[in-house]
Amino acid sequence: MSAEAADREAATSSRPCTPPQTCWFEFLLEESLLEKHLRKPCPDPAPVQLIVQFLEQASKPSVNEQNQVQPPPDNKRNRILKLLALKVAAHLKWDLDILEKSLSVPVLNMLLNELLCISKVPPGTKHVDMDLATLPPTTAMAVLLYNRWAIRTIVQSSFPVKQAKPGPPQLSVMNQMQQEKELTENILKVVCYDLGAVYFQQGSTNSAVYENAREKFFRTKELIAEIGSLSLHCTIDEKRLAGYCQACDVLVPSSDSTSQQLTPYSQVHICLRSGNYQEVIQIFIEDNLTLSLPVQFRQSVLRELFQKAQQGNEALDEICFKVCACNTVRDILEGRTISVQFNQLFLRPNKEKIDFLLEVCSRSINLEKASESLKGNMAAFLKNVCLGLEDLQYVFMISSHELFITLLKDEERKLLVDQMRKRSPRVNLCIKPVTSFYDIPASASVNIGQLEHQLILSVDPWRIRQILIELHGMTSERQFWTVSNKWEVPSVYSGVILGIKDNLTRDLVYILMAKGLHCSTVKDFSHAKQLFAACLELVTEFSPKLRQVMLNEMLLLDIHTHEAGTGQAGERPPSDLISRVRGYLEMRLPDIPLRQVIAEECVAFMLNWRENEYLTLQVPAFLLQNNPYVKLGQLLAATCKELPGPKESRRTAKDLWEVVVQICSVSSQHKRGNDGRVSLIKQRESTLGIMYRSELLSFIKKLREDIVNDITAEHISIWPSSIPNLQSVDFEAVAITVKELVRYTLSINPNNHSWLIIQADIYFATNQYSAALHYYLQAGAVCSDFFNKAVPPDVYTDQVIKRMIKCCSLLNCHTQVAILCQFLREIDYKTAFKSLQEQNSHDAMDSYYDYIWDVTILEYLTYLHHKRGETDKRQIAIKAIGQTELNASNPEEVLQLAAQRRKKKFLQAMAKLYF
Repeated sequence: MSAEAADREAATSSRPCTPPQTCWFEFLLEESLLEKHLRKPCPDPAPVQLIVQFLEQASKPSVNEQNQVQPPPDNKRNRILKLLALKVAAHLKWDLDILEKSLSVPVLNMLLNELLCISKVPPGTKHVDMDLATLPPTTAMAVLLYNRWAIRTIVQSSFPVKQAKPGPPQLSVMNQMQQEKELTENILKVVCYDLGAVYFQQGSTNSAVYENAREKFFRTKELIAEIGSLSLHCTIDEKRLAGYCQACDVLVPSSDSTSQQLTPYSQVHICLRSGNYQEVIQIFIEDNLTLSLPVQFRQSVLRELFQKAQQGNEALDEICFKVCACNTVRDILEGRTISVQFNQLFLRPNKEKIDFLLEVCSRSINLEKASESLKGNMAAFLKNVCLGLEDLQYVFMISSHELFITLLKDEERKLLVDQMRKRSPRVNLCIKPVTSFYDIPASASVNIGQLEHQLILSVDPWRIRQILIELHGMTSERQFWTVSNKWEVPSVYSGVILGIKDNLTRDLVYILMAKGLHCSTVKDFSHAKQLFAACLELVTEFSPKLRQVMLNEMLLLDIHTHEAGTGQAGERPPSDLISRVRGYLEMRLPDIPLRQVIAEECVAFMLNWRENEYLTLQVPAFLLQNNPYVKLGQLLAATCKELPGPKESRRTAKDLWEVVVQICSVSSQHKRGNDGRVSLIKQRESTLGIMYRSELLSFIKKLREDIVNDITAEHISIWPSSIPNLQSVDFEAVAITVKELVRYTLSINPNNHSWLIIQADIYFATNQYSAALHYYLQAGAVCSDFFNKAVPPDVYTDQVIKRMIKCCSLLNCHTQVAILCQFLREIDYKTAFKSLQEQNSHDAMDSYYDYIWDVTILEYLTYLHHKRGETDKRQIAIKAIGQTELNASNPEEVLQLAAQRRKKKFLQAMAKLYF
């Protein structure tokens, strides 16, 4: 060895030995190492360094066999690493000052998101929609911590930061810094955007918050301009952002903006809010030249003003006319027809209205630049206004105006004035109010299109008749029942109605019936009755067949009126209505077109009001043979009527059962193909039964809950236990029917525990376990005052409890499984012990130990935690087992009370989790 080497070795051996730094993977190998490491006075690596190392290793992408980069796998190793990072942060007491100082924004964002995840905050949940008071403490802490950090980070990012002195250029280091910068800016961009959305939502109740929203949205726009919108880590809908910004501009104009810089949208909204309607009119007149505001927007402003005027603000009547006049001039310049509103508002003209109309016309057209088409439209409008005026004084006001003289040639003006002078004298509309629509003169300003528009809008039978008379007087070639494609008459009626020879009568009957049916559909029963009564009066004069049709429709209308009115409060229908229903069912008039829905509604009406005596004993035999709804109604009524007697009810229930099975059966037929082979064809809507499955479902939905419950939910024992021809039953059709039926019954009676259990069973059968638990718990809650009383054993049977156990097991909530095993009549220790052995549990685990009352299970938990070395959890189990009320020497009443108290608390905790 040389002298120099010997000197180096001596110097090295003389220095104190530094202990080697603990590597990150060593914490994976020994569970207790992290706690020992953090207890050291100066741990190396430091806690914040450990957080970075753990999260860096957990987020490393993987490479598959094709050498393609894949996202980090969600395996046990990575989950443990993230959990270790959270433990270190918890050791630091989640001190944001320490964490923000030592961790970059992306790393801290990842850490806090892991905290939200493990605290059971679903990904993508809007924190503003969460009620912190209802959350468990750990979840609330995670949400509060994340939002505190978000606000602090935004505030901190707004401060100027001194740029670090650049060192020697290193490509890898620069790339890493650039990536971290982009990640930070992306995160800041999304918080700005989310805060803006929150402030904008709150602005509806506090207008001052809109200013905060505006600030956040415009800051987001700036960030997008700097770093771009496309990013791996965040996506912002730029169109929606632009809409937010435009809305904020309208609601909270910028303080440095002048009125000239505001858009017409903003100006109109500001004027409407401040009540400066005259300025709105000026904006609309100027817009007739610029055409910057959409027609729909201008119409919406007019509708808003009309609504305010109808609410009693008479001062707005003049404003409504002026805005309508501005819109009308815009319409005629662009070649659209004159609106009905303008004709109505101009029905009683005066000097002020004509002066304003002429002003709008003059200011809305630039005669030097306007095209011949625009000039022609304006001239035709002024000419038509003159033709519609009765008072020659007003005609001369227009004909002597400069715009009128410029647009019309001398010969046209003289011809128009002469025509007006030669007209036969008529009543001056200015001094006598119009008493009816028919008094309006048939002039060029009230054309066929406008009358058709009024015909569509009107629900007054008399006005409809007058409009049709006017239209038929103008032209005899049109079929006015085709004006609107929304006018629909059932096909069984249309052939009879369209066979009416007189065109006016045909149009009137068709339109009155179509409008009456529509009003009945939208529950406007008063107008429907007026329209049907007018139609009945009309057809009585010439068609007994249509008279009976209208009597049938009025019967259906009276049924709907009663069911939607006093019937909802339980008031029985009048006896004459019941008699009319019976009369309809027994009617045997030939050649009368009948709608199936009327028979359906009549039978449902009789069932709902318990007219079982009539349906079972008095209904004529021919009805049972010819009307399937009467047959089904008789079977339902007989089954309900005979329920107190088990033997008889089984006989009638068997008949009902067979009818329903036939309806839900698949009809099969053999068919020979072109190749000579015989194939079997199955038809889903079977013709074997008395009606189709869809018709059965429609009929059942017309019955109230008392009838439906009586025959299905609470009397299972009366039904046959087997089906002879099982292979013919379409079980998918049965399942669909049951689902629809349960959905309907719960919409009527959401607190019926039997139907709630059935709904839960449906979700259980379709593997929707969380929804199944929701309904199982709801069924128990509604019959126990939200578990303050014991759930009846006929509700939470062993079968129901076992299904709840399976749901929890498949949701990986294994501690809940163990607790539910105690609810069985005989505790299922095998299942309980097996579930407690699972370490990957997604529930609150040891937080649930207070809900266990069975000492054997608690003793097993103590042994299990001791075996695993889980000291803290073992102590929790020992504390639970040491409660005096669980002492085996206690009286049975004390033990039962302890069990009941724990059942109540556990079920209430489960309800909060799954509701």
